[in-house]
Amino acid sequence: MAYLVWQEDLNTGIQIIDDQHKRIVAMINLLIHANENNHSREEVGEVLGELVDYTLSHFAFEEALLEEAGYAFTRPHKRVHEIFTARVSEFNLRFQAGEDVTQELINLLSRWLFNHIRNDDKAYAQTVKTNIAQLVENKHSGGWFSRSFKRFFGDAHA
Repeated sequence: MAYLVWQEDLNTGIQIIDDQHKRIVAMINLLIHANENNHSREEVGEVLGELVDYTLSHFAFEEALLEEAGYAFTRPHKRVHEIFTARVSEFNLRFQAGEDVTQELINLLSRWLFNHIRNDDKAYAQTVKTNIAQLVENKHSGGWFSRSFKRFFGDAHA
């Protein structure tokens, strides 16, 4: 199987999210490499475990951003994450039971990730970017964030 290649249309314009997505792609590529180069089942399991853990952390971070921004479709987006997590957990259980699910899982991860970024994640990007810009503007213009920061930490740190 060919390695995944990051394409510009996958960028959401939110640097931290794009960096996390790129890391997930790199981890999928590690899984592809381990699978194609006859690495031990233990090595494949380690990459798989790290990939699952990082993806769950990414989902939690992304969902927190959506909630903070007041994104109207946060709940459905979270539900998509939950369904995907359940599917990956099933693969992990099958793997732990000794079944070779690596190629099937790689196929799922590859298709799902790029489709999810291009559709679901792109849908929230503008809302989150607007929220981030407002937080930064409030900090610089003496808004709530800036006033609260100064009250707790003084003018020297604002």
